[in-house]
Amino acid sequence: MPKANLYDMAGKQIGEVELSEAVFGIEPNQSVVHDVVKNHLANCRQGTQSSLTRAEVSGGGKKPWRQKGTGRARQGSTRAPQWTHGGIVFAPKPRTYRYTLNKKVRRLALKSALSAKAAAGNVLVVDKLEMGEIKTKTFQSFLNTVESKKAVVVTGCPNVVKSARNIPGVVTSPAALINVYDIVNANQVIIDRGALAAIEEVFA
Repeated sequence: MPKANLYDMAGKQIGEVELSEAVFGIEPNQSVVHDVVKNHLANCRQGTQSSLTRAEVSGGGKKPWRQKGTGRARQGSTRAPQWTHGGIVFAPKPRTYRYTLNKKVRRLALKSALSAKAAAGNVLVVDKLEMGEIKTKTFQSFLNTVESKKAVVVTGCPNVVKSARNIPGVVTSPAALINVYDIVNANQVIIDRGALAAIEEVFA
């Protein structure tokens, strides 16, 4: 059964905690993880790019010169794509890049990402991940003690979330909203013990 080190808010290791085999102990499926990360990045795209086609560029209503007899190539408009200030061929237009994946695929990817981190010893569990006040310096001190720089912090404590939001490389998330991209992108996963119970209850 996979295990993770258990820490207190002072950054001191106070023991170990057993992790669920069904969530943190499966064989990681790299293909599924890749599909879900690609889906996440696609869904984050704004898709607001836009250029003007020859039908939308102003001007160009008059034929620049007569059809025959000038010795030059025939032209019907000064706003055709080959002209300066002409329209764009196949101009990009606002669109959505969003698509969906099956729920079972997303769950398998999440378990695979968590299992890979657990196997590498990069899952840290904190007995009570909470703070009485919003203090970035205090939370940064905790991260320094556990030697964590680029991490995803899974907690529901508002003071921890607000204390960590200004620290580069640190992402916070409640247990219900953890995603594969944040886990793969982080070096460590720091989980509140209460959040760990919620994750194991939902995904086991």
